[in-house]
Amino acid sequence: MTKETKELVYCYHCRTHHPREEMRRMVTKTGTRWRCIRSIEATQRGLEAREAYGRQVSEMNKAESKARAQRLNSALQEK
Repeated sequence: MTKETKELVYCYHCRTHHPREEMRRMVTKTGTRWRCIRSIEATQRGLEAREAYGRQVSEMNKAESKARAQRLNSALQEK
């Protein structure tokens, strides 16, 4: 990895990769995990903001999953 590329770390909360500078280590029941600052701040704003953030992350995950399934389907049809 070169100095120009940022090291990405997986956020267990929103299930995406973020630059390490945007992440914090959180202690959980199973050990220490990385979590993005954005998700931490969203959960501290109250119930409505937390639910809005959760819906946004769910929509992103669904879109990513759908795109992955379409790519896989296209690859299988080409064979």
